[in-house]
Amino acid sequence: MNFLSIIQAEVAKAVKTLYDIEIDPINVMCSPTRKEFEGDYSVTVFNFAKTARKAPLQIGQEIGEFLTQHVAFIDTFNVIQGFLNVVVDNAYWTNFIEQNTHNASFGQLFPKDTRVMIEYSSPNTNKPLHLGHIRNILLGWSCSKILAAAGYDVVRTKVVNDRGIAICKSMLAWQLFGEGQTPETAINEQGEKGMKGDHFVGHYYVLFEKKFQKEYAHWQLGKTAEKYFENRKNAADTEGVFFKEYKNEYFNKYSKLGQEAREMLLKWEANDHETVALWQQMNNWVYEGFNQTYQNLGIHFDKIYYESNTYSLGKDIIEQGLQQHIFYQKPDTSVWIDLSDVKLDQKLVLRSDGTSVYITQDIGMARLREAEFHARKVVYVVADEQNYHFQVLFEILKKIGEPYADGLHHLSYGMVELPHGRMKSREGTVVDADDLIAEVINEAQRETEERGALQGVDAAVRREIERRIGVGALKYHMIKVNPKKRMIFDPKESVDFEGHTGPYIQYAYVRAAGVVRDAKAQHIDLIKISEYTNLQADEKDLIQKLYEFPKTIEEAAQTFDPSVIANYCYELAKGFNKFWSKCQILKENNNDTRGFRLKTAQLTATTLQKGMDLLGIEMPERM
Repeated sequence: MNFLSIIQAEVAKAVKTLYDIEIDPINVMCSPTRKEFEGDYSVTVFNFAKTARKAPLQIGQEIGEFLTQHVAFIDTFNVIQGFLNVVVDNAYWTNFIEQNTHNASFGQLFPKDTRVMIEYSSPNTNKPLHLGHIRNILLGWSCSKILAAAGYDVVRTKVVNDRGIAICKSMLAWQLFGEGQTPETAINEQGEKGMKGDHFVGHYYVLFEKKFQKEYAHWQLGKTAEKYFENRKNAADTEGVFFKEYKNEYFNKYSKLGQEAREMLLKWEANDHETVALWQQMNNWVYEGFNQTYQNLGIHFDKIYYESNTYSLGKDIIEQGLQQHIFYQKPDTSVWIDLSDVKLDQKLVLRSDGTSVYITQDIGMARLREAEFHARKVVYVVADEQNYHFQVLFEILKKIGEPYADGLHHLSYGMVELPHGRMKSREGTVVDADDLIAEVINEAQRETEERGALQGVDAAVRREIERRIGVGALKYHMIKVNPKKRMIFDPKESVDFEGHTGPYIQYAYVRAAGVVRDAKAQHIDLIKISEYTNLQADEKDLIQKLYEFPKTIEEAAQTFDPSVIANYCYELAKGFNKFWSKCQILKENNNDTRGFRLKTAQLTATTLQKGMDLLGIEMPERM
């Protein structure tokens, strides 16, 4: 049982015994004591004053006396205004270290017998994974690991958007301009032969848009505009000049390229052999590229769904809902649902021609996954641009009586930008995930070279350390921000060894693991029970932070917020660095003191490693 939970339960008992007031322990307000006051944990007592008809000072005194009599590990207490500050016996903290230093399951919570499905990544097959995808992927992956550590049975899924007009644009561009090239024969940006499959296909998606822009410019403004277009350096400005109002109408009514792309989509839907073969080939190129990126990020999926197999799902559910009067039909035969009772207005679920919309597919997908996995919690990791969509989806699933409907959660996250602004896929100004990974690894390499810490290390070992630092920096920088907030990712800032960064935490781990490794090399016994109880303030602060690890996992799992773990790891690293600078460890002469501090360092190293692993971050053995 968590320490705070014990105090809450005992305070509830005290209030019942002393004042005959029933209170749920969860409503007892208890938190770590502020540094300027004496104590370890503070209980708010002034909210009992009215019912108990006593002054907060007297209530605090009486509850404090009750706790010292009934809770063995509470040593002393003091009361300041409406707060009862309790001091925990040092023996409690030393016992905690002794029990958990070699406890491999520390931080792993009890099984909850509940399956959670988490959907993340969900890319399109017309372009590579980019900066925005990285935040999605890392949030989804870390959330899945946190939920597993919290005792849930986790299923990781993604839905690949592998059909539609955008896919046909890249297919058509390759057909018209590709000249039979493949990823193996294409020349990459470095002028070398060979290109990742997703980059290769993405190149043709961008090429289609460029050709389309030129076609539109010629049609709308003639050759003068086309020459102007060719001389433009900023494609975003060009879009502002030419496409702001008319590009969709032109694409659907007048564009030759638009017509050919739509015809290709119709052929695909008609299962035309040549079109389907091209679609499969280009998608396979993309999947090969995606898998390399996923591997570089260290993530995987348990189940992959493809929109080409699921886009017709949901229609039968809508038909059934019509008969049950959950949905209604308009005169044009389109089908809608009225969600005005939950302030979401009316929502289209089937067009008048009988074709589905995205919400229809999502309803069908939810039913399909329920049949396959019976998950009672489902987490959708999708950007905040889709907040309304998921509000509607969740309400519809409730109205049609899906058994998991109360366990749905949209892990909504803000968009991520670079210091120089937003990205645009069609114009080729997107920062590819692979390029970003390479950049942070290069930044880590420059940083380690400047520090000179890896001189003399074998080249292969050094590259692996730099990879872990760079990728860890990228992941931490993305995850440390609350998902709901928009963020700016600065590669150089992310690898700072002194800031609120992944490398700072990794360095604290290296220190902690290193001192334990040195102790073992000196044959110092880390198993023997230490009799040390004279804790210094910095030791106690560090141990209290270690104690909070399981509770922090539970909090992160309940809120679906990996930044809770990220910031915990940073605070733990800061606490260890302070402990490191203030307390002698290997040079301590007293055997009990030295042994206890080594165990504290060992549990710190283990906890940092486990905490960062929940974020998908690997720890280097030296830096």
